[in-house]
Amino acid sequence: MRRKTRLIHGGISGDEKTGAVSVPIYQVSTYKQDGVGKHRGYEYSRTGNPTRFALEELIKDIEGGHRGFAFGSGMAAITSVLMTFDQGDHVVFTDDVYGGTYRLVSKVLNRFGLEATFVNTSDLSEIEAAIQENTKAIYVETPTNPLLKVTDLAKVSEIAKDKNLTFIVDNTFSTPYWQNPIDQGADIVLHSATKYLGGHSDVVAGLVVVTSEELAEKVHFVLNSSGGVLGPQDSWLLMRGIKTLGIRMEEIESNTREFVEFLSDLPEVTNIYYPGLESHEGHEVHQSQARGFGGMISFDVGSGEKADQVLRNVNYFTLAESLGAVESLISVPAMMTHASIPSERRKELGITDGLVRVSIGLEDVEDLKEDFLQALRK
Repeated sequence: MRRKTRLIHGGISGDEKTGAVSVPIYQVSTYKQDGVGKHRGYEYSRTGNPTRFALEELIKDIEGGHRGFAFGSGMAAITSVLMTFDQGDHVVFTDDVYGGTYRLVSKVLNRFGLEATFVNTSDLSEIEAAIQENTKAIYVETPTNPLLKVTDLAKVSEIAKDKNLTFIVDNTFSTPYWQNPIDQGADIVLHSATKYLGGHSDVVAGLVVVTSEELAEKVHFVLNSSGGVLGPQDSWLLMRGIKTLGIRMEEIESNTREFVEFLSDLPEVTNIYYPGLESHEGHEVHQSQARGFGGMISFDVGSGEKADQVLRNVNYFTLAESLGAVESLISVPAMMTHASIPSERRKELGITDGLVRVSIGLEDVEDLKEDFLQALRK
């Protein structure tokens, strides 16, 4: 089954009882049992729900894993995966990680004894140097948010396997349509499904795919114990969004390539971060492990004041926290998605006040170019 077909026919297609071509929304909290402990596969919707299960089977199929799980948000998914570790365990993280992940690890989970080191995972020597006796996992984003740094998944997998570590990959930016980290040796794949998988700015969700029954039991235990599950209505919306993921990602990629070419000709714009550029550090690595470059671009307009001017004057770019939607979105990471990272740390990473991040959507790219130019030169 090819990729676009799997997006539509993967997992559980339709409903055998009625012939409905769309999986029904099982808006139910509990289920009648035939006897004490004798249920028909479901007993309580925190533990399992038929609509959510159909979504979990779908993401399992399109990522090529053993089992999938659906959470109430991307952060709930990340939290649950990290809660499978014990007090005193240590995890090596990508330094340019999403601000919410950094906040979770450095200000919440550290209180429960989870230790972390943030390194440039594009540099394998930094990963190896960060591994300690109590290290249990390596957590990677590639491409990263917001500087689009690239990590060689296959090589990190070799390090993880050699040290008997769990290899976790946040695949939100690339999506399973362009990149499948499990094929490169990842043990756990995460998604903020709010973004490209949902694709329409109408659902908040997180997805996890694991490669073994042992990992599945650990993740499900935390999910069932902590209760951060995705509801049936949102599960259904997410399945509907995934069906068009292929055509959306192809059109978004086409728009993004053209917009990057446009940015490259503007003297006011510097330091364009996009894996599709041959000059982008990690371009060849990304090309070797992914089928496309995605719709995220970051670039510097010189100052926070200039960035604010652009954001105040665009018409077709929506100023909003998020990405991956049919509408193009624009943000300033230093003030929005990465505001939770201390300013000194942002400067170390290269997240300047003038750094602008855009998520290209499905509008006519000529309108996007004209809109950005008038806002830049207002």
